[in-house]
Amino acid sequence: MLTPFFRLFLRVFLPFIVMFAVAGIWLSDQDRRDRLVMAFYDIRTSIETRPEFMVNVMAIDGAGTSIAEDIREIVPIDFPTSSFDLDLGQIQERIAELPAIETVAVRIRPGGILQVAVTERDPVILWRSRRGLALVDAEGFVVANAASRRAHPDLPLMAGAGAEEQVKEALALFAAAGPLAGRMRGLVRIGERRWDVVLDRQQRILLPETGAVQALERVIALSQAQDMLARDLAVVDMRLAARPTIRIAARSVEKWWQIRQIQVGRAEQ
Repeated sequence: MLTPFFRLFLRVFLPFIVMFAVAGIWLSDQDRRDRLVMAFYDIRTSIETRPEFMVNVMAIDGAGTSIAEDIREIVPIDFPTSSFDLDLGQIQERIAELPAIETVAVRIRPGGILQVAVTERDPVILWRSRRGLALVDAEGFVVANAASRRAHPDLPLMAGAGAEEQVKEALALFAAAGPLAGRMRGLVRIGERRWDVVLDRQQRILLPETGAVQALERVIALSQAQDMLARDLAVVDMRLAARPTIRIAARSVEKWWQIRQIQVGRAEQ
């Protein structure tokens, strides 16, 4: 009884062993274990369903009507529900998967409100592909499908496979168009490598793979100096910087041949 270890055993270890043995004997009965589990769940439920922990409504800020409907569709929650049953991280991840959403934050506000704050992507250009017409933001994300070109007359138009990956260059070309802006019908991505500028009167400017903006500015300078694009041209080919070429429209070539034949005929007479 005088040794410290024996006194520690009597004060600490022996009571623990006795309590552990009693608990083991009591829990050895299945009915007792079931009642204990049920009591635990009842206590947990009574805490989780307290009014201060209940969520009664979802509030969506920063989203339009259609986007808000999409959010409610992919996050079907039966209100009222306990905040303990909501996985805010998972809800935020599911909402972030929507193409039109740039950023999203989900939290529970006082008063039982599930607050969803989103920032929509801002479409800056239209993209025509085999799938149809789509709205694209500055980073190349497809925001949504577009019903028609007339529904978005203020947005520039691009087309072709891979065009959505070069939105920044496309916007730079539209910005550099300057005097040609009123005549531009859009840009076409060729072979996922370069751009064609499509003008009215069935004219095209073929731009190189690199330095497309500089090539377009050069065409604009030539047009302002010599009214080049005001002539009956079909194509201005700038793919080779050292040797730009032009292609006359077919109708002008036909007229030239007619005039040439008349001149040859008069010379023979």
